[in-house]
Amino acid sequence: MLKTISSREVYRNPWCTVREDVTERPDGTRGIYGVMDKPQACIVVPIEHAADGDYVWLVHQYRYTVGASFFELPQGGWESDDIDPEELARGELREETGMSAGRMTLIGKNWIAYGAMRQLHSVYLAEELVPGETDRDAEEWDMTVHRVAVSDFEAMILDGRVMDNCSIAAWGMYRLWREQRG
Repeated sequence: MLKTISSREVYRNPWCTVREDVTERPDGTRGIYGVMDKPQACIVVPIEHAADGDYVWLVHQYRYTVGASFFELPQGGWESDDIDPEELARGELREETGMSAGRMTLIGKNWIAYGAMRQLHSVYLAEELVPGETDRDAEEWDMTVHRVAVSDFEAMILDGRVMDNCSIAAWGMYRLWREQRG
């Protein structure tokens, strides 16, 4: 197990802090870890059960860090760990898609990119969806909402239109959860 020798904050903004930790390995040698700390986040799997099949609601937006636009599940955080994860999930769903969910079910939690970042993602299934108005952040200026058949969504994962690892992990967790429930 690694032992932390020292830690110093090297950067802070409203969304994250970055710190550099000097660590000591069990053999006594030392190393450095760069860690980004971010408040909790959520990802929502919004499923609509229709007469002609199941649909998933996605958002499409430009992601500055990779310089491209992709489809993904609604997700995000509110710069605080002092909020109920379900309230956060309901809020992100409403902000990004305009929808409210009659039923929200926690299906699991994942660490996001835990090799470099400390942020926990709560994964929620949203059902009984009711449309409404969006309330997006300024960074979501180009976001659009899309209703996609489940089979089409899975094809989008394989053909690269969905490349967000959190969306793919949440979908896998949902599929396993659904299989376990019969």
